[in-house]
Amino acid sequence: MKRRRGGFRELVETLLLALVLAFLIRTFVLESFQVQGTSMLPTLHNGDRVLVNKLAYIFGPPQTGQVIVFQSPVIPSQDWIKRVIGVPGDTVSVQNDVVYINGKRYPEPFLKYRQSGNVPPTKIPPGYLWVEGDNRPKSYDSRMFGLLPMANIRGRALMVWWPPADMQWLP
Repeated sequence: MKRRRGGFRELVETLLLALVLAFLIRTFVLESFQVQGTSMLPTLHNGDRVLVNKLAYIFGPPQTGQVIVFQSPVIPSQDWIKRVIGVPGDTVSVQNDVVYINGKRYPEPFLKYRQSGNVPPTKIPPGYLWVEGDNRPKSYDSRMFGLLPMANIRGRALMVWWPPADMQWLP
């Protein structure tokens, strides 16, 4: 009888440890985020599930081209996903549907939909980013709401994990 009790106790302890570890990992390390809307087409589709690294920017700041999840500066109860275009120290502008960073055209091979209003040169101060969706005509982003405080970042989108047919690593 003692062996059976010990086995049951070991099973309960293992399950509790697994639950605690899963909670800690989801809270502090990795989390799944569901894309809502079409602002990141063709890179991300409505309903895609993305794995987000919450610790990514503890070791270094965001880089141009990375896809991030952040608390919306417009609707704080929502998380949004966009691409980093400008980092502190950069000057970003948009002229005739083309993004310029520090006066040089930013290559955007991931874009399919470019239509965008012009944006005068904007210097990115410390603690802020310039973010835009890949589907420029359908994206509400820094062109409208301005600079994104880095404090709003939830994490870096690492990969699309669902649906399996769309599985891919993100920049």
